[in-house]
Amino acid sequence: MNLQERDKAVNWHPYTQMKTDNQAIPIVKGKGVYLFDDEGRRYIDAVSSWWVTLHGHAHPYIAEKVFEQLNTLEQVIFAGFTHEPAIQLSEKLLQLLPENQNKVFYSDNGSTAVEVALKMCIQYAYNQGENKSKILAFKNAYHGDTFGAMSVSGRSVWTKPFGNMLFEVIFIDTPNAENVESLKSQIKNFSDEIACFIYEPLVQGAAGMLMYEPEYLDELMKFCRESGILMVQDEVFTGFGRTGKLFATDYLSEKPDIMCFSKGLTGGTMPMGITTCSEEIFNAFLSEDKYKTLFHGHSFTANPLACTAALASLELLLKDETLNQIKLITKKHLDFSQILKNQENVENVRQIGTILAWDFKTEKGTSYFNEIGKKFYKEFLSRGIIMRPLGNVMYLVPPYCITSEELDFIYENILEVLQVEY
Repeated sequence: MNLQERDKAVNWHPYTQMKTDNQAIPIVKGKGVYLFDDEGRRYIDAVSSWWVTLHGHAHPYIAEKVFEQLNTLEQVIFAGFTHEPAIQLSEKLLQLLPENQNKVFYSDNGSTAVEVALKMCIQYAYNQGENKSKILAFKNAYHGDTFGAMSVSGRSVWTKPFGNMLFEVIFIDTPNAENVESLKSQIKNFSDEIACFIYEPLVQGAAGMLMYEPEYLDELMKFCRESGILMVQDEVFTGFGRTGKLFATDYLSEKPDIMCFSKGLTGGTMPMGITTCSEEIFNAFLSEDKYKTLFHGHSFTANPLACTAALASLELLLKDETLNQIKLITKKHLDFSQILKNQENVENVRQIGTILAWDFKTEKGTSYFNEIGKKFYKEFLSRGIIMRPLGNVMYLVPPYCITSEELDFIYENILEVLQVEY
């Protein structure tokens, strides 16, 4: 059997209906923006392999650092022990975050980083004798697939089988000039019961790359601060340069109490999640009473190899060369967005930093389950480009190492594909 047949016999893929979408493409090598299959075809990874690959595939510097660490220390329990890579990564990351972020809690992916944040907020109140169990979140949110993360994500067909097992959440619209005062009124009605407000800043990724303005998020955050509501900023997608700045928080005047990170954290090399918090939250767990401990952990908490990969990725991110590349991608996306706006079958073109998205007009409207997405996906694959449309929502989130010529190649093919009859 070939790789595809062997895979079909044993593997169950994520977000895949295995009855109808079971033809996984075997990838045998990655280099820079390219992935290579078992028949020698190469594909530009225009979506950074689910938004994680910052600097390109198989980056030699990250590989070198991980190899060195692998020969020194590959794993150690993080309860009662520590190590240099974890200390150094926390030190360097906190230097880049808002001043109120003082402590780092390690986990292993974006969903668990969110789970940790939610537990911190609920127990923060509990440890002080307060009963605050409601969560505030945006409609259409996506924060992950574990039960807590699903609970604070928008209700949909994804969560329907588990509907009666998800905890209570107050869902509100994303803020704008017309609704921000109304949103404040909604929050005010429940402010004494709300443990925290969790949100994806500026971009709701899985919901279809929905974007909103920092000005009104700032206003909403300020109101939450005045109302004594903790704020959890989910930067799993937006962190590490995706929005054109190092973090989406850099667009905001108000700062969150807790932040969540994953995806680009290790440059796409290894799974890792991080939840950072303020000193105030950390101090609520300091006690002679052992029952006030945050009882949460993972076997691979602060894995030395993942920490080393993250350190190497962060070092690459902060180089002038990378920052200039982010500016280049941002500028080219902006220019191309003006061309897209003139396409008669395109609407709702939006862009921030290295993220560019638009809707393909269809009679069935915008939906994750719009069948046009599969057709686009196959068409782009035939042209050597990996794009994974969210139904009729198309988007680009390329690795930062992509060249101007490679972006032009993608843009040219997009314009051609938009003219194909479907």
